[in-house]
Order: sequence, then structure tokens, then C-alpha cells
Amino acid sequence: MKDFDSIPALMADIGARAKAASLVLASASAERKHAALIGAAHAVWATRDEIIKANKLDLEYGGDKGLSDAMMDRLMLDEDRIQGIVDGLRAVAEQKDPVGEELAQWDMPSGLNIRRVRTPLGVIGVIYESRPNVTADAGALCLKSGNVVILRGGSESFHSSGAIHAAMVDGAVKAGLPADSIQLVPTRDRAAVQEMLTMTNAIDVIVPRGGKGLVGLVQREARVPVFAHLEGIVHIYIDVAADPIKTLDVVLNAKTRRTGICGSAECLLIHKDAVDTLGQGVLKALIDAGVEVRAEGALADIAGTHKASADDFGHEFLDMIIAAKVVNDVDDAIAHIRKHGSNHTDCIMTEDDQSAAKFFAELDSAILMHNASTQFADGGEFGMGAEIGIATGKMHARGPVGAAQLTSFKYLVTGDGTTRA
Repeated sequence: MKDFDSIPALMADIGARAKAASLVLASASAERKHAALIGAAHAVWATRDEIIKANKLDLEYGGDKGLSDAMMDRLMLDEDRIQGIVDGLRAVAEQKDPVGEELAQWDMPSGLNIRRVRTPLGVIGVIYESRPNVTADAGALCLKSGNVVILRGGSESFHSSGAIHAAMVDGAVKAGLPADSIQLVPTRDRAAVQEMLTMTNAIDVIVPRGGKGLVGLVQREARVPVFAHLEGIVHIYIDVAADPIKTLDVVLNAKTRRTGICGSAECLLIHKDAVDTLGQGVLKALIDAGVEVRAEGALADIAGTHKASADDFGHEFLDMIIAAKVVNDVDDAIAHIRKHGSNHTDCIMTEDDQSAAKFFAELDSAILMHNASTQFADGGEFGMGAEIGIATGKMHARGPVGAAQLTSFKYLVTGDGTTRA
């Protein structure tokens, strides 16, 4: 790893080159961007051995740092996961190009024709932690939407991200796009993050992907606008009218498929009249699967559960742990989620359409689900090919942030010598 004498000078240079590249990329043809992403997919697969070798260095580094099992799982790359990166690049490549898409068009009595069309945001800064696949996901989505990206990966994924970044640049250059379209900050120095957060002249939006500490830091200190979610405190409410088989399958998948992702279920809310018919079976199945169930009230009497503390509710475990509580009805569940949730993803299990409609109408999470695993809270599963993150704010992008969400819009106004009275 190269040391840099001046991080401010390094970042200023990266920012200037990004701004220059953005002028070219914003008007690049859909065909050229498609070619760049297909080329990047080829390059990632062709260099998979080098990427895995680089990843082993990162795994050693992460092990020495004492990363949790969940974080090490996020960091690890093998051939199957690299195939997933390649598939994601190809999926984004084949999507419709959002730039220039006409969102609305109308004529005015004055004779003006007005069109609202999508346009790139410009330069996007992405700050992420241990997942090296974000290098490809973010690079692909930004390029597809005509945006230059400055990537600052975590210290844990330094080598893996560098190897993937090289493949991304290879694809861009061979397609005739600027090498600076996708840049990776070449240092682990945390000062680079602080610089990015204040680069208002070069960066148009920051997207943090990582834990509460990283996202909280970015949201507190950034002078650049931010797309982010702080935590994925995901709830599943089991209604009295829930189907037992569907509920068991969904809850087990939502908690155990991958515990380290933001769509992993962290809290079960069980209708008081469903405890005996549904709740006990679900909790026993979770315990049998190796999940530590931290239960409150009557649920704590179920064999194998642990007594919950107040801090277990509203907590993102990212581990084989889940909180569980009895609620009186759907209204009580909604009230609990409003108090303890993070507006990320919440689910209701029920065959009662009225209860589902109430849940959807009265909660304002970015993603609400009915009878489906919360592990689907992912841009790829939403048909976006990939995502740069999940946004839980209410301004601009919300939910999975794909290529279309990385655009703004402009108005194109046409007249015929038209003047205003």
C-alpha cells in the first residue's frame, strides 16, 4: 500500500479528475456504457484467480483485526460469489439506460412544449466497509446512470476492492470511456473519508454502506448530500390470521439465510392469540436452527428462549439472534415498529387482506412486505440488477437505490419564437 504525503492533495486531484470525467460520461451513449459493463464482467471473470488471491490477504487482515463471523462472511469472496458479481454486472448492463428517459411531457397555452427528462447527478462518492462486491455494484450502477464514482472501500477489503476496481476500469477504457469514470481511493488512511465528506465542489452525493458507526459518522459530518440508512431494524409481525407453513418458512429464511445483511429479521412480533398456534412452533424452529431467541413476557417461558432486555428491541443484531414479543393486534404491532423500527423493511404474515392493507398504509418504512421474506430487501431482487444501497430518508431516492434512482431530472422547453406577455 502506497503512503501519500498529503491526503487533501490526493483527494483534490481525484475530485478534479472525477469532475472532468463526468462531463464526458454524462453524454456517453447507452451502447458505450453497455459495452463498458459487459467488458468489466469479462475482466472480473478473467481475473478471478487474482481477485481471490487478493481476497485472502484481506481475510488475513480481517482475522488479525478480530472481525466478527458476520463481517468475515461479508468480506469473503469465492468463485461462486465472483460469478454473482459477474451476473450483477451483466444484469445492470442489460437494463434500460435511464439517462434521457422522458418522465413527463406537456404543452402550455403559451405555445411552449415542456419535457422532464432524467439526467445524471454528476459525481457520486461511495464509502463502504467490508463488502468488496460493492466496488462492482456501485461502479456499475453509477456508470449506467452516467455518473462518475469515487469509491472508498473499507480497510478490510482494500486488496479485493483494488483487484475488482482494476477490472472495472479495464471495461470502461476498452469501451472508450474515461479511466477516471470509476476511481478507487488508493489508501486506508481515514483522513480520506473526512476529505470526501467536505468535497462539495467535486462530489454531488455521498452513499455510505456499512455499520451504524460509519453511517452515523457520514450523516453527522457530511457537507455533501447523503443517501443512507442508519440501521436495518427489521420486524416481522405474525398476525392471528397467518398461515402456519408460510410463516415458518418465511421467518426461518428471513433470519437465518444470511444474518449479516440489512434485510435480516431482527424482531418477531406475535399476536397474542397466535402464540400457541403459531408462535411456539416458530420460536422452537428458530432455536433448533441455532438462533438465540431473546423473548419477552409469556414467550420467555418457552423452553430454550432467553429473557429479553429492553435494549434487545430496536437493536440490529446482524447475527443469529432475534428478539420476540407478544402484541395485542396489528395496531399494537404498528405502534411497536414506529417506536423501535428504522424505516428500513418490515413484514406482516397474514391471510387477512384488511390487516395487510392497514400495515401497508400506516407504516412508512422504505420497504413493506406481506407474506414474503425480508431477505428480498435488495435491489437485485427488485429487478434493478444491483443496488448501491438502501435509502430510508424521504428526499430523492428511497428504498433500493438502482441506476434510475441515481439520476435527477431537467426540463427541456421548446418554443417557436415564443415570447411572454
